[in-house]
Amino acid sequence: MISEQEILNAGILIVDDQQSNVLLLDEMLRDVGYACVASTTDPYAVCELHRKNRYDLILLDLQMPDMDGFQVMEDLKDIETDGYLPVLVITAQPGHKLRALTAGAKDFISKPFDLLEVRTRIHNMLEVRLLYRKLENYNKVLEQTVLERTAELRESETRFRRLTELSSDWYWEQDESGHFTKIFGPVLEMLGIRVDDALGNTRDDQGARWNISEREILEANLSARRPFLDFVYSRTNTDGSRQYLMVSGEPMFNPSGRFTGYRGIGKDVTETMCSKDE
Repeated sequence: MISEQEILNAGILIVDDQQSNVLLLDEMLRDVGYACVASTTDPYAVCELHRKNRYDLILLDLQMPDMDGFQVMEDLKDIETDGYLPVLVITAQPGHKLRALTAGAKDFISKPFDLLEVRTRIHNMLEVRLLYRKLENYNKVLEQTVLERTAELRESETRFRRLTELSSDWYWEQDESGHFTKIFGPVLEMLGIRVDDALGNTRDDQGARWNISEREILEANLSARRPFLDFVYSRTNTDGSRQYLMVSGEPMFNPSGRFTGYRGIGKDVTETMCSKDE
């Protein structure tokens, strides 16, 4: 929301070739509390003044010699590139009102002035203008926040992958059906396992025998969607050697809470386990 004080502190520029009209509007605005009111009787000075001060509202007389209000609005469009002209036109010609709105003005006040109407229209237009600017600034902050969070996420993912590479032999992900969707690292080559098809089904090409009880425990963890840490299971290779694998995994859920699969890391710990047996 926009506070009353924010509206009274808004920057206003009065543009009218008649000094008497400038003084009338200036006095009226200051009497009700507007603190930042500027004025000019020179239409050629408007764009430079606005470029320098970025007024929240320009009260613009349409009928001025040499350069009328319509020409001023056209030049202002080169500054307000987003298409929003903070212009409230002043006119004594009813036929000019529609043309002014078509040209980009946001509202109009008629001569001779009804001071209550003038104050109301100025107040309402400033409230809309300040809300527009606040929304614009919020969107810029939001966009910057998204960029920063995206950069942080990418950095975090990079750190995670490096940590994974240092602490494990492979990283894996499965979908909700248990099919492998991502495998980073030489696990398939190490175990002689290959992916059969696009669904991620795997097959042991070497005829190794997995420890059934250990595999059942692992499968139970996966079925129950429980996280597990440093779980060790083993298999007997065709040459009679024993191979030990250590895996850690955690279930994944989407923002609505639906289970989407598992992810984790794995490591061949055969050397460590065999040294313990000795």
